[in-house]
Amino acid sequence: MKKLFFILIYFYLNTSLFGQSKILNTYIEQGLSSNLSLKQEKLELEKALKGIEIAKSNLFPKIAFSPTYSLAAGGRRLEFPIGDLLNPVYSTLNKLTQSSNFPQVENVNQLLAPNNFHDTKFSIQYPIFNSDIKYNIALQKELVQTEYAKKKLLEFELRHSIEGAYIQFLQANEAIRVYQESLGLLNEVLNLNQKLVANQVALKDLVLIAENDLNKLNQQLQIALKNKDVAKAYFNFLINKPYNEEVLLDSLLIKNLPNSVILENLYESALENRPEFKQIESGIRVNEAAVLLQEKNARLPQLFVGANTGFQGFGYTFKNQAYGVLQMGLQLDLYHGYEKKHKIEQSKINKSILETKNEELKNQVKFQITQNYLELNSSLETYKNSQKPIETNIELLKILNSKFKNGNAIFLEVSKVQNDLMIAKISQTIAKYDTWIKYNNLKKVSASN
Repeated sequence: MKKLFFILIYFYLNTSLFGQSKILNTYIEQGLSSNLSLKQEKLELEKALKGIEIAKSNLFPKIAFSPTYSLAAGGRRLEFPIGDLLNPVYSTLNKLTQSSNFPQVENVNQLLAPNNFHDTKFSIQYPIFNSDIKYNIALQKELVQTEYAKKKLLEFELRHSIEGAYIQFLQANEAIRVYQESLGLLNEVLNLNQKLVANQVALKDLVLIAENDLNKLNQQLQIALKNKDVAKAYFNFLINKPYNEEVLLDSLLIKNLPNSVILENLYESALENRPEFKQIESGIRVNEAAVLLQEKNARLPQLFVGANTGFQGFGYTFKNQAYGVLQMGLQLDLYHGYEKKHKIEQSKINKSILETKNEELKNQVKFQITQNYLELNSSLETYKNSQKPIETNIELLKILNSKFKNGNAIFLEVSKVQNDLMIAKISQTIAKYDTWIKYNNLKKVSASN
């Protein structure tokens, strides 16, 4: 006991009991399938999966059809007196050759912004070498794992919340049963007192005392009924049902307590199965992929080929306007204020932050397991000790009832023992379901199934 987690943890509750509860398992499945937060997280996961497909699309050629047509008026003009320079020479040559082989040329007076001009083309671009594409795909895959870890964490929390709420509902229902049982006994006593007063064997104060006790018990019963309604509403909220919908009771969980067996390595189970660790580990891998992406981008160039083909000219005639251009390009960033270096360092810092969080979480989990383990032991011991007061008060009540009927005991003595018996039963009910609650908490923090 004193070297808990250093030698072994000798106590473990039978996990098969929750597994055998078909009613509870059905409710858990309903909750997991209908929870709105979980549905949102599933959509986030689908979104992240699409991120991989988007990243992979950059591996394929990009083909685009992009026609443009321009109209222009005013603005700067290109003026060049080519006609004034060449026409006298052409006229002389025509006279010498006695021909018209040298036509007259007009001066150039053209708008710089082209008017009635079109460029109708197909463009193709294909990456020959681009490290960003490869490592961005790897990064997107790790982001998917992060979203998956978030989904598992939400499922984990929701599952244990539903289990805990169901136990609280059972506890409230059991408390009502105890109060109703006590009411039945108290009504019997009231009827007896009324007969004794009617036969002038006892005074009326016995009836008044019994009626007062009955009124107090009814008030307690109303509080218990209210607690049951609140517990039912919260449970239905978790499984996305109407607040007032009836909840089925699992008699197996009501009648049984978890069995105690030896269990080792609860802490190791938490390290292996707690979704929080999976989430942090995924975040670390995301940062590692980001570092690799930045490092490759800083050192390696991008190489691509491309081509443009189509028609270009004035007016949409397409006659004698066809053209084609083949391109090859390379890009290597040489300097931008050490931007890439800073991005690499930033990603490494993020990784260190997550590693520190991971160590902190390990310490927190170790403390949580220790705390819940000790609380569970205490709750079981409380329940074990709760049976003796019930047995004692039952035996004492039999004796006092017999004495009271024979006139050898006063009613206040009987009333006190009845009240003590009810309190003992309520305490046992609380201890019983408190044990289940502590068990559920231990199961949660240790991530044991």
